Amino acid sequence: MISHLIARTIRWSAWDGGEAGLEHVEVSPIEGGVEFSGVVVGQDEGIRFGLTYRVRTDSHWRTREAWLRTASGRRLHLKSNGQGSWQANGADQPALQGCLDIDIQASPVTNTLPIRRLSLKTDESLEIRLCYIAVPTLDVTPRDQRYTALTPGRRYRFKSLDSGFEADLPVDGDGFVLDYPSLFKRLP
Repeated sequence: MISHLIARTIRWSAWDGGEAGLEHVEVSPIEGGVEFSGVVVGQDEGIRFGLTYRVRTDSHWRTREAWLRTASGRRLHLKSNGQGSWQANGADQPALQGCLDIDIQASPVTNTLPIRRLSLKTDESLEIRLCYIAVPTLDVTPRDQRYTALTPGRRYRFKSLDSGFEADLPVDGDGFVLDYPSLFKRLP
């Protein structure tokens, strides 16, 4: 679970190294879970954005709370009971019923949540529904994804069942993405 996780800082850049993005995240074990605090400076379809976020999970890597804020002032506060019920900015979100994870569009760190939570065995594959957060709008929609363990603890296949996008993700010993082909690469 989370007990062996140590505090650390991780950085990714856009795959091409251009102005499309840079992310800095601090990972901290907290009582009963883990917290990610990060900042992303990026660009999507020609629109530049700045984003800060904080995500808290429980000890089973289920997202319990997330705060996001763009440099332009948009804010989103998601809260979950850990069983698939959600609120966004204090209002119930029945459309998100059954989601256990979040996926922040501009960040590879949120891939760690299902990778750790699912604990897949070799060639095991599971479909999940999660809260997809578009950046910079911070619109939240349910999305279906599939994770497959190619080499548990080392490499996973991610597939968006909505768009068909697929990528093989190498991860470190704690399940954090090293490189996300065509999108992000880990900085030393």
